[in-house]
Amino acid sequence: MTRPTTLSALALCTALALAGCTTGRGTDGAASDSASPSAPVTDSANPAVPATAAQASGAAAELAAEHNDADVMFAQMMIPHHEQAVQLSEILLGKDLVPGEVRDLAERVVDTQQPEMEQMRAMLAAWDAPATPDAAAAEHGGHGTGMVDEQGMNQLREAGEGPEAAELYLEQMTVHHEGAIDMARDQAEDGTNPQALELARQIVAAQEAEIAEMETMRRELGGS
Repeated sequence: MTRPTTLSALALCTALALAGCTTGRGTDGAASDSASPSAPVTDSANPAVPATAAQASGAAAELAAEHNDADVMFAQMMIPHHEQAVQLSEILLGKDLVPGEVRDLAERVVDTQQPEMEQMRAMLAAWDAPATPDAAAAEHGGHGTGMVDEQGMNQLREAGEGPEAAELYLEQMTVHHEGAIDMARDQAEDGTNPQALELARQIVAAQEAEIAEMETMRRELGGS
């Protein structure tokens, strides 16, 4: 399932041609891309430098094509995992009298995990992989740990305002983060795509730190 690490020269030239660009050589002999005079496209970091096709089309174009089954499974299973974390956080944020530090954490979960989901969707699209795995692959992969069942989701929905809902959220999210960390560690061990490997490392670091925060918050709220 592994593909070359870079786009083919043919594909790149085609993309540049469609964008109305021409390719030449700079004074140092390196290839450079220049837009047509009628529609200049420049690098936002340095307006004097023409943007490449990848820069113009955003971060998704920079994804390395190299990947294996572990990379695909990681993205397929982490997306719904993140979706539920965002859902749990939004349920809590819809309640009144939630302690400020818990509310801040829930907002951070939403702000962090939504872009990560978009990154993983872009990975799957770049790899021509389906958004979800088949049932056999998901079962074999052993991913999805830490997910909250529907009863648990309803418990959070029905929890009272303030500290009661906050304590339940912290309890559920701690287990949820532990599952995500397990999945990310599997990816770090088995994956090959550099962006997916880096994302896995980021998830482990960020969610381990948040677990430590949540343990402190739970003690302050009187939880175990």
